[in-house]
Amino acid sequence: MSNEPFTDEDLAQLEARGVPVAEARAQLARLAAPPPAARLDRPCTVGDGIEQLPEERRAALEARAAAAAGAGRVTAFVPASGAATRMFQDLLACRAAGGRLERAEVEALAAAGHAGARGVLAFMDGLPRFAFHAALARELAARNASLEALRPAGPWRPVLDALLDDEGLGYARLPKALVEFHAGPGGPRTAFEEHLIAGARTLRAADGTVRLHVTASPEHLERFREARARAQVHWGPALGARWQVAFSVQSPATDTLAAEPGGAPFRDAHGALLFRPAGHGALLGNLAAAGADLAFVRNVDNVPAEEWAEPARRWTLALLGLLDETRAAADAALARLEAGPAPQAARDAAALARDALGERPPATDDPAALGAWAAAVLDRPMRVCGMVPNTGEPGGGPFWVRGADGAVTRQIVESAQVDVANEGQRATFARGTHFNPVFMALALRDRRGRAYDLARYVDEDAAIVTRKTADGRALLALERPGLWNGGMARWATRFVEVPLEVFTPVKTVLDLLRAEHQPR
Repeated sequence: MSNEPFTDEDLAQLEARGVPVAEARAQLARLAAPPPAARLDRPCTVGDGIEQLPEERRAALEARAAAAAGAGRVTAFVPASGAATRMFQDLLACRAAGGRLERAEVEALAAAGHAGARGVLAFMDGLPRFAFHAALARELAARNASLEALRPAGPWRPVLDALLDDEGLGYARLPKALVEFHAGPGGPRTAFEEHLIAGARTLRAADGTVRLHVTASPEHLERFREARARAQVHWGPALGARWQVAFSVQSPATDTLAAEPGGAPFRDAHGALLFRPAGHGALLGNLAAAGADLAFVRNVDNVPAEEWAEPARRWTLALLGLLDETRAAADAALARLEAGPAPQAARDAAALARDALGERPPATDDPAALGAWAAAVLDRPMRVCGMVPNTGEPGGGPFWVRGADGAVTRQIVESAQVDVANEGQRATFARGTHFNPVFMALALRDRRGRAYDLARYVDEDAAIVTRKTADGRALLALERPGLWNGGMARWATRFVEVPLEVFTPVKTVLDLLRAEHQPR
């Protein structure tokens, strides 16, 4: 009896998606036997894996980064394909409760403990302060309704329908990047437009070019292009900016197979294989396609109103400057090593790998062996990651992690990678002092200007297997190693403490009422 899990129809489906059969088999094997949890050694803390940059040091680094940007070497990489559905989950949950949603009705739901109802009350009370208030009022007026008449006491269902449904503003399914985040000169600005403006103020080249690489879903590409064109007209002349925006979409080949709990391929009602999005680690190919020398990565929702943007601007430059300085030192050390056997060159390169990147040199007196080790450590893609003090936000943080080879390296670890059933590992994770805000500078080319093959530096054991459902049936889902944790596990890495002011995420619509998203 054959052990082949795939039928001829499956093979045709895999070929149409661009998924090699060997890769599909490997995914099923990983679903059946999930990779081991990360082995946390200790948290990275200030002085032990996390650096602090004094003000006088930062000034020189900012100047260095400004020069690199002026030379056109820097691209902003913005993952922007995620839908805003979770941002409006309270509103969607309350609407699903039924009824006309009069204020008294929603207050009763809130008193009974309905979290969504509490969110709707706060939303309605703060509605005039949202940047999309005017657009929502116009949409309701087109439906012969008045937002100001409905807002005090309801019914609120028409308001939520106009905001969330595709026939209205469509915010329930629109990318978060295209939601109007902030009021500002020239009218409301979407999160995407704020990234354009931030790029112009921080990363503009000497000729005015501002380079961004933005990931987007195919069905929304035209709206992104319209927003870029609108920004060019409204803000380009004042900022002296010409935005050069490359858009890319996530390849269907990066989706991963789902499996039955027993390990067989999960099939939909028509008998076809079920593929699922594989998390932000699937964007590694998009990052490689950006073709950048240096890149800076921020989540699309982590962008403050312009009046509050100065800390993020300066720290972006500081991290880029430190990255460029470290890359240049590594490249110089690699050139000396390549020039021929020289014990001092080997010792200097090993010291750089140890002191800057936290790598532990081998215990050897052989200059050739030491130089070979240092060359392997230094000749890799490089990242400098900002880390904010931990305030209890969910998600990953910086840790020293012991690999399968016994080496202990700096890594960003997500909670899903930790064996929480192990008391020691759970306690180690809980002692983390810092949080990963996804605020990082990346060097993607070697000293000869050749792009690194980023797939070589992924820790495939950082993939995550989770339990989900489809069509009311249980399944196993596979997430690729995350873009900034397992996807960059073998990069040369530095962690730097940055202030909380650079972390202004919008996870729910109510976050837009925070000071950093409002006019001063």
